[in-house]
Amino acid sequence: MEAEVIQMLDVRDARLNSLRRELARLIAAAVPEEGRRETAVPGLMLVRRVRPTAPMPVCYEPGLALVAQGRKELELPVRTLSYDASRFLITSLDLPVLSRVVEASPERPYLCMLLRLDMQVVRELLALGEIAPARLEDGADAMAVGETTPELLDACCRLVRLLERPQDIPFLSPLLQREIIYRILQSPAGARLRDIATIGSHGHRMARVIDWIRENYMRPVRVEDLARMAAMGLSTFHHHFRALMAMSPLQYVKQVRLQAARELILGGGMDAASAAFAVGYQSPSQFSREYKRYFGVPPSQHLAAVRPAGTAAAPARTRFASVRPDVRLA
Repeated sequence: MEAEVIQMLDVRDARLNSLRRELARLIAAAVPEEGRRETAVPGLMLVRRVRPTAPMPVCYEPGLALVAQGRKELELPVRTLSYDASRFLITSLDLPVLSRVVEASPERPYLCMLLRLDMQVVRELLALGEIAPARLEDGADAMAVGETTPELLDACCRLVRLLERPQDIPFLSPLLQREIIYRILQSPAGARLRDIATIGSHGHRMARVIDWIRENYMRPVRVEDLARMAAMGLSTFHHHFRALMAMSPLQYVKQVRLQAARELILGGGMDAASAAFAVGYQSPSQFSREYKRYFGVPPSQHLAAVRPAGTAAAPARTRFASVRPDVRLA
């Protein structure tokens, strides 16, 4: 019996290694140079890095990050997460983190696929009532790491392989994405995703608040109004928000504003004062202090990198989606 178990494990490991090599091949072929590529498959981005990166504040949106090669670390206020070819990352809500690639080289680059999750598909699968619920651990926040199984890896390989047959994408991509979400929901790491998608749960009410902040961060924000939106008392709201996001509501709003401001500066060449007002700050000096504290450099240094002296500022853009996660900054 023991010999049979060992043989089964050997077969499983061999299949996992084969699938990892195949996914690495597919990503490397699709992204031959360092960088990231938004693909023809809806919601799918592929990433290639050839060296470790410095920690960078980014915002991860609800999605799957699955590594074929290399390793990445994310720093949250209360813990550090690491994911690699053996462990996938699932994010259930828009969550600011410090992100860095820790294992990558020209010979063995960091290769990763990022897939935005369609919460409507999550709800449709849960409505079938045939997925055994995973236990939501006490203290679990909006991010989780799970074991990359052969079944999940195989589905991801088939999704990325669609890039070799673009004519199949409209027909097979929705089916494969449903399978990937199904595999995630089956795993312990999918427990928070299930909670967020379940209408009426604390997680679902928090998701509504996060969506509102994403769309309205440039407006004045009162925690009392957010608690009312979540149909919770103020202390209960604070407790659940901090448990999910590992920070207070106002800290979250501040980080959303700062990330949006950086996009306006780096992506649009906007000056610091204009960016400050565009994202909801009333004091440019306070904005500059908090920007430097968060990103490590003042806004003027970021501006100098993208806008020659004397050129005009770009018009304001205020869509949070333009600074969404790893999708832009992996």
